[in-house]
Parts: sequence; structure tokens; C-alpha cells
Amino acid sequence: MKKTSKQRLYLFDTTLRDGAQTPGVDFSVEDKVLIARTLDGLGLDYVEGGYPGANPTDTEFFAAAPKLKCATFTAFGMTKRAGRSVSNDPGLQALLSSGAGAICFVAKSWDYHVKVALGISLEDNLDNLRASVKATCENSMEALVDCEHFFDGYKANPAYALDCARAAHEAGARWVVLCDTNGGTLPHEVEDIIAEVSKVVPGNHLGIHAHNDTENAVANTFAAVRAGVRQVQGTINGIGERCGNANLVSIIPTLLLKGEYADRFETGITTDKLAELTQVSRVLDEILNRAPDRQAPYVGESAFATKAGIHASAISKDPKTYEHVAPESVGNQRRLLVSDQAGKSNVLAVLARLGIDVDPDDRRISGLLDEVKTRENEGYSYEAAEASFELLARRRLGGMPEYFDVDSFRVMVERRHNALGELVTVSEAVVKVTVDGQTLMSVGEGNGPVNALDNALRKDLGKYSAMICDLELVDYKVRILTGGTGAITRVLVESADGDGNRWFTVGVSANIVDASFQAIIDSVRYRLLKAGAAD
Repeated sequence: MKKTSKQRLYLFDTTLRDGAQTPGVDFSVEDKVLIARTLDGLGLDYVEGGYPGANPTDTEFFAAAPKLKCATFTAFGMTKRAGRSVSNDPGLQALLSSGAGAICFVAKSWDYHVKVALGISLEDNLDNLRASVKATCENSMEALVDCEHFFDGYKANPAYALDCARAAHEAGARWVVLCDTNGGTLPHEVEDIIAEVSKVVPGNHLGIHAHNDTENAVANTFAAVRAGVRQVQGTINGIGERCGNANLVSIIPTLLLKGEYADRFETGITTDKLAELTQVSRVLDEILNRAPDRQAPYVGESAFATKAGIHASAISKDPKTYEHVAPESVGNQRRLLVSDQAGKSNVLAVLARLGIDVDPDDRRISGLLDEVKTRENEGYSYEAAEASFELLARRRLGGMPEYFDVDSFRVMVERRHNALGELVTVSEAVVKVTVDGQTLMSVGEGNGPVNALDNALRKDLGKYSAMICDLELVDYKVRILTGGTGAITRVLVESADGDGNRWFTVGVSANIVDASFQAIIDSVRYRLLKAGAAD
């Protein structure tokens, strides 16, 4: 029996337009250029750049649009206004002269919005849609029509919603995109409605644009694909207004790696490019100055992590039994965590990843595991502070230099008036350390006791000072573990160096300053270890 060829699915990214509506997101032109090139390098079919003429950033971006090798650079905008000709509509003319290869028009497909929001007749709305698509095709550009609130419109007036889709297709639109604009449609509804739309517009001209207000955007997207659509819209990491858009970072690997989708369909993304997916996700997080979602499917730091000892033992023997895909296929990695639930397999796996060579039968492994469980019972948490675990493991197994000893520290917090008569709070710390038998005392000031201690410790570490000059404390988290005046506090510190490396260390104490200083000391020692400092 002759094997049938796979059907092509087209991927449309709207991170730079719909994603830019995310609260707190404000892309610069430089951000947009970097993201567009990153998406193009991944192998997406369309990159929607924004709305030229609507704001200075998008206008400047389109004026110097990046040259994309794979993706069609797409402009977004409204259809022609009622009562104006194509040549006399500034908005449409801005789109036609944008230099983009395609235009995605947002068009009303709910009769209620046409009457109330636009204040025009239903037929005028169809005429505007047809004229806009026709002008785009005559300008040798690809036309797409995003039918806004399509599913709600269909529920209210199926005939008119279908008229909008039909008008767009017959006027020459390459894609008629059905948008679940308020994100309230459920998967079975999407599938049923698209089955009816497919009788009017062929599936190879239909797209889906799902919002995530019921946490169903990805599910709705796959329901649409099953129903026949062949273009998928979404954003990287699912960003977007309100609850976001369909997450392409979840959709793409499912299409390429899972069951019927991998068997029936193909996209412009190769398996080699799929292995860059985790990096693409984190590039966007870095640009947005956000911490990556550790539990994000496929690409999250915890997506292939386990701290259950029995699972870790099984994974070490046959990863396929506990992992739905190979982490390497999406550029991620397996993480077996060390915690009070961990077994020997977890510890051995983490030690191997850290480059610590040890005999699996070494009795010290059991001692290390017991110490981890004891310390976690006291409040420590090593699954999120792997740098502190590595220091602990190297001490237990031998070969960990101490570099310096902290003899004492003192912190003073003073509230006073400065020279300008302003009331300020000043923190000052004194730290006494011993390096190579020499006692060093340093004083540091900061905007709080922890910052002052950090500055004082790193001010003078003798022969090690040059190795930590690029060390920076970048994040600081505090958790109160027990209540009352004698509460146990856990502090998690994130540090970074000049090469972009980041690591986490932990400290625990009834005194928040003491817990903080423990984490800072571990951070400095870890930096010296990685710099290859000699004892």
C-alpha cells in the first residue's frame, strides 16, 4: 500500500503583536528585531511584526524591518473604513506600503459588533472586508483575515459569521483565521463549529487563533487541527492580553513528536531546530526580564525533573518509562533532584551531572543522603539550591577547599538625617575572615543589612578578591518556615558572574540575617570553586 504524504501545517507567530498586549510588556525596536530573527531561525512560517502606523515603535520597526530567511514578515491592521475608498484610507495605505510580505486584517464577524462597535450595516462590513483583501492581492501581498470573535459570532448568528469567512476567501484571502477572541470557547465547540465552516471555506485556507481564558487555548488549537484547519496561530510562552494566547512552545513539539500529529502533519521546523526550542523560550524571558516558568511543559527547568527515589531509579534504567519525550529533543535536560524524598539514584545522577566522580558503592553516598535529609528536615532545600548541594557533597566526599573562614560578623542598622536633612536608613556591616592564616577585617555599607554584609565580605578576601570581582547578587527570596517569634527562616540567593553563569545557594536560621549570610558565603565559595581557585 502506497504511503500517503504528510499534510503541511503552517505556524503563525504573533508574539510581537498580540504578545505585546501582555500587561507589563513593552518591546523596544531592538527587542522586536532580535525576537523576529530568533523566530525566523526556528523555522516559523509567519512572523507578525505589529501594526505599522498605530504607534512609533511599530512604525519604526517596519521602516527598518529585518530580512527574514524563512518566515513571511506580516503586518497587522484593520480593514478599510466604511465610507472611504481604498486609496483614501490612511490606515489601509500604511499597511499596503509597510514593506511586509503579508497583511493580517482584523475583521468583525459577530453581527452585534458590526452594528454596535462599528455602527455600520452588515453588508457594508462585508464590502470593506472584500475591498481590503482585493487591494492586498493587487499589491502582490498575501492577505489573511482574522475573524474577530468568530466563535461567539457563530453562536449568535451562524449565517453571518459564515458570510464573513466566505467573503474573505472568495476575495482572495490565503487564510481565513477563526479567532476565539475572548477565550471562552471549549474544544468540542471549536471542533463542531469548524466542521461547519469547512463546508464554506476549505480547511487548507483556515486558521485558528485561540486565547487562553479557560486554559484551553492549546486544546482548542488541536481540536481545530483535527477539524481541518491548517494554520495555527500563537505566541512564544503563550504571552498575550488577559490570560494569554495559545502557547506555541507547547504546540510545536506536540505536533512534531506526538502520535497522530507527528504521523499526519509536517511543519517548517526540523528536528534539529526543535532542539533549540528551550533556548528560544528563554531568550524571550530574558528580553522581558522574567524568570522562566520552571514548570512549563517541554521547556521548563522542572519539565523532566523528579525527586522521588523510586522514579529516579527507574529513569536511570529506562527513561522512556517516565518521560513522555526525550528532554534533548526540545533542548532541555533531565534533572534528578536531591531532596528529603530522594534516593541513592537521585544523588548519583546529580553528582554525575556536576562532574563529581564517585564509586556507586561508596559508603559516603549513603552518609551524604542522610545528611541531606537531616538538613532538609531543619529547613534547607537543595532541589532549588544546587550550588549549595555541590559544596555539601564535595565536603562530604572530600576535595572541597574552604578558601576562607568567617570568624565573626556584625551588622548595624541606623536611621538618621543625612547632610541634606533627609531621613534615611543606613546599614553597615563588619566582617572578619581568615585567609591563609591572615585575619582580614572589612566594613561595607548597603541599602539593607544583607547588601551591607555582601559588600563587606567581598571587599577583601586577600588572594581571592580578583576572582570574585564580577560576582553579583541578582535575586533574594525569603520564606518563613515556622510561626512565632522564633520562626525559622530560609533564604534563597541567586548569584551571577560576568560570563552569564547563574547559581542558587541556601541558608537557614532563626535569624534572617544569619540565614542570608550563610547563602552569601556559599555563593562566594561556589564562585571560587568554579574559577578553579586553589586552597
